[in-house]
Amino acid sequence: MEDLNDTDKFARTAFADGPRLLADIGATHARFALQTAPGVVRSVRVLQCDDFGGIVPLLRFYLADHGDIVLNHAALAVANPINGDQVRMTNRDWQFSTDAVRRELGLQTLLIVNDFTALAMAIPGLKSTELIKIGGGTPAANSVIGVLGPGTGLGVSGVIPTVDGFVTLGSEGGHVNFAPADEREFAILQFAWREWPHVSNERLISGPGMEIIYRALARRNGVQARPRTSPEIIAGALDENDALCLETLDCFSGMLGGAAANLAVTLGAFGGIFIGGGIVPRMAELFARSPFRARFEAKGRFTNYLSDIPTYVIATANPAFYGVATILSEHLRGRSGANTLMERVQHLQHELTPAEQRVAALVLEQPRLVLSEPIADIARLAEVSQPTVIRFCRSLGFLGLADFKLKFASSLTGAIPVRHSQVRTGDSTHDVSAKVIDNTVSAILKFRDQLDVRSLDRAIALLTHARRVEFYAMGNSRVVALDGQHKFFRFRIPTSSYGDSHLFALAAELLTPGDVVIAISNSGRLPELLAAVDSARMAGADVIAITASGSPLAKKATVCLAVDHAEDSTTFLSMISRILQLLLIDILSVGISLEAQNAREAGGARAEAPSDARPLLISHLGS
Repeated sequence: MEDLNDTDKFARTAFADGPRLLADIGATHARFALQTAPGVVRSVRVLQCDDFGGIVPLLRFYLADHGDIVLNHAALAVANPINGDQVRMTNRDWQFSTDAVRRELGLQTLLIVNDFTALAMAIPGLKSTELIKIGGGTPAANSVIGVLGPGTGLGVSGVIPTVDGFVTLGSEGGHVNFAPADEREFAILQFAWREWPHVSNERLISGPGMEIIYRALARRNGVQARPRTSPEIIAGALDENDALCLETLDCFSGMLGGAAANLAVTLGAFGGIFIGGGIVPRMAELFARSPFRARFEAKGRFTNYLSDIPTYVIATANPAFYGVATILSEHLRGRSGANTLMERVQHLQHELTPAEQRVAALVLEQPRLVLSEPIADIARLAEVSQPTVIRFCRSLGFLGLADFKLKFASSLTGAIPVRHSQVRTGDSTHDVSAKVIDNTVSAILKFRDQLDVRSLDRAIALLTHARRVEFYAMGNSRVVALDGQHKFFRFRIPTSSYGDSHLFALAAELLTPGDVVIAISNSGRLPELLAAVDSARMAGADVIAITASGSPLAKKATVCLAVDHAEDSTTFLSMISRILQLLLIDILSVGISLEAQNAREAGGARAEAPSDARPLLISHLGS
């Protein structure tokens, strides 16, 4: 990516909506640039983070020199895990709301990504002249690439090729436990253990970690050494030929080689391992002669496996700009699930009715509020009726509010990573609590993104007009059926629940057209349940299956609401699957309530839907 200041060189087509702000913000330095056209950046500037009290003053300081430009889109690579709208930096006492910053700066788009995710996305576009190869190996075409790099911390990521580009991994792999390879490294680990009970790779393979290695080796060698920062250690090795500094870099490079090898075998990174960050490029010549590559290949039975994988040092300046520009471009282009819905709403606003325009204004002003609030609150804040909110969504081509929210969520900045950790028998109560909660949250988010809105609409329509609803479930799914029976009674719909195979087989034979069976099963393969569903269908009843897609039960049902979460039910109860099933019951209940309310507002309320049905339901869901 070029830094072109000669106006004659701006021959490439500029962006129609103006320049884009790019940034790479670490714990120590913040690098900024304006991208004016594909592959063209200018006004590169490096600022010290210590000079600013937060992200907004930092951004405003850089933009103060560019007050003549109209800025609509920005993407920031931040040295921090990105877990949604709220960002709390790990190695700096800064926190901020992505959406609040976007509004304060008047941006249409503000994309926040992990800095090593951005670096990983840059790698496929790097030229050979921007890399220093360390050791042998040849990259395999269309293969996974691993990325890691020490700076203030230790960033880790990966790049996976797909049919239409590349997917990056959001990873915090720098926090895996450090594993010493020899007596010297064990002595360093013991030195670090005096201060920290958990010593990660980042604790030692980083700028601050280099200083720990230096102090640990001084103690081990019995020498008095003056304190040095990591830049001073590198300078001491390169310029002074200082023995302790040289040993520190030797040890540091070997540790990095071990970490790189672990990443390579974990990812199967036959496309190569790439070293970034701010430290290694400063000592590239010494690094090439260091134990890095020998340690990388020292993997016992897997030595030959690793000898085929090439390793490189990224030697170009500001490589994260490549990646963050690519991520922003793909986001604005709508690839990989991204979507410019904000722009779409803005462009279509004048074509909407006055009432729908008020909903559009709320979406543009407070997008995350619209994403999180129920339809009643959205309507109240926009000063419109609830059917107007639905009409707004359908004017944009969506089936309804749920469909709009699903797509809208992927267009907003900030992403919540899907994490899953297996619960182990030896886990502490703290670990069990964290894993159960994290696994449930990640499963719900993944479930949300995979919801089939059309199937939900069909199921809600069947239940809204049902003469009678019966729940059939056995074992762990029985509690879900009981929850559904309790909720549906509130709509004055005759409802029964059967958990005994003999009873629901008899009940199915008594059904008639207009009746609906909700059959719930994790596997969708219970013979007794399948037989009862066959009887229900023969009697003319409809069947809604809450089960795994592709299962025998799913194929027999009128409508399948798929729950495809896989978990180990041989050792533990199917906890998450049950929660997802309960969520579907809640979605169906709210859908029925809204249908009843919409009918009342249109003057055609169903007689069997009580006037207080929705308040009762919301009260129950909130309890």
